[in-house]
Amino acid sequence: MNRKERAKKIVAYLKRTYPSPESELTYQTPFQFVVAVILSAQCTDKAVNRLTATLFKKYKTARDFARASTAAFTKEISSIPFFRNKAKAIIAAAKEVEARHGGAVPRTEAELVALPGIGYKTAHVILGELYGVWEGIATDTHVKRFAKRFDLTDRDDDLTKISKDLEALIPKKDWKYVNNGLVLYGRYVCSARRHECAGHPLTKLWPPAANRWPKAK
Repeated sequence: MNRKERAKKIVAYLKRTYPSPESELTYQTPFQFVVAVILSAQCTDKAVNRLTATLFKKYKTARDFARASTAAFTKEISSIPFFRNKAKAIIAAAKEVEARHGGAVPRTEAELVALPGIGYKTAHVILGELYGVWEGIATDTHVKRFAKRFDLTDRDDDLTKISKDLEALIPKKDWKYVNNGLVLYGRYVCSARRHECAGHPLTKLWPPAANRWPKAK
């Protein structure tokens, strides 16, 4: 089975199992989702949701975040990793969205990646969740892990290059199932910790994956 055939089988499973891609991050407004995604870097969605349950009562729109005191906001999000850098990025992004986009979250990759704190992965998570636009595959730690375990890429740690490898293997119409599907599969079926997983659905599709455990970085 070559890589394209393997990717096809994996995506077929993800489409059946997770047919409606959506994030587990909680939010009420579009810019709150942008904030939640930035906060989720190197942090679990559960931890972010615990924080935003209170935070989002105070901050709702891009304007609210743009007007936040950096010192106060930094303290408010201090329960998560890299909170100082994230606070600066969120406030700066909010100011940009207010000044250049009238407070509305941009609808294109180019406009999103121009904002502080937003890269290729984050941009495509936002576009997919908010607008149903799937112009790229977002590679996070789960997607990276399974791309390497199932030998779908030769890249080591460049997430954007891994995304490009996956996009070359998978038809564009199926891109929307990859990130959310692998994230959910990684959280609830096959965790990153080394374990016996020969009986897991995706491993059954390609048994060598049971013995491939890329180092977490």
